[in-house]
Amino acid sequence: MKKLSARRRHPLAAFVVLLLALAATGGLYTAFAPAGKAQADETSQSLAIEEGKKLYSVGCASCHGTGGQGTSDGPSLVGVGSASVDFQVGTGRMPAQQQGAQVPKKKVIYTQAQIDQLAAYVASLGAGPITPTKEQYNSTDANVAAGGELFRTNCAQCHNFTGEGGALTHGKYAPSLEGVDPKHIYEAMQTGPQNMPSFPDSTMPEQQKKDIIAYIKAVNGDDSPSPGGLSLGGLGPVSEGLFAWIFGLGALIAVAVWVAAHTAKAKKS
Repeated sequence: MKKLSARRRHPLAAFVVLLLALAATGGLYTAFAPAGKAQADETSQSLAIEEGKKLYSVGCASCHGTGGQGTSDGPSLVGVGSASVDFQVGTGRMPAQQQGAQVPKKKVIYTQAQIDQLAAYVASLGAGPITPTKEQYNSTDANVAAGGELFRTNCAQCHNFTGEGGALTHGKYAPSLEGVDPKHIYEAMQTGPQNMPSFPDSTMPEQQKKDIIAYIKAVNGDDSPSPGGLSLGGLGPVSEGLFAWIFGLGALIAVAVWVAAHTAKAKKS
């Protein structure tokens, strides 16, 4: 017992105990950690990048360069992130049909699985905005009123008060937001496609993006038709009423002039 007590008081005893504890912890972690799942995820990601590179070489490299460095026909894709790819390809804007002032939305030619592969490859070229999860753009519990205020402050100048879209300069335009997937609205705010400024989380937090999406759905969705019929771009009851008044009054004046002119001709004859 005296020998054992002396060993416990040895200066290196605590160090030896610490080494044994660390060795035991490492052994237990190695035995029970889900290494297989981590390796599977890494392998799956590598395969996605490889397949995405093949798709990129066929459909994108002619404009954006073989390594995404960009050319005179297309900008660099280094650092644009997977969210930009998911938006541009997922809305059919890319691959572009032709050069122009603005690339329009059109029919999507890739499956979602292929879009994910392309996004994985482009994301591997440089860090950038990541494709959002459903939880990030789900606006079920969002504040519509706050979203309306944010939209009118940051978006209405181009997209109109209700997201109907509008003309810009040099043949460019802000597209209508009617029927746009909430994920693509979120990605557009993340990445700032074409003429649109970007709103990263440091500028516009996730909750504010959700609020804006909720507002767009509320004023521009199928469940919120215009009670007055044709909305004329959602300019508002005063502007729309004034237009109807002027148009209606102008039509009545035109009819009165036509009737008076024909009555005068009939009297002369």
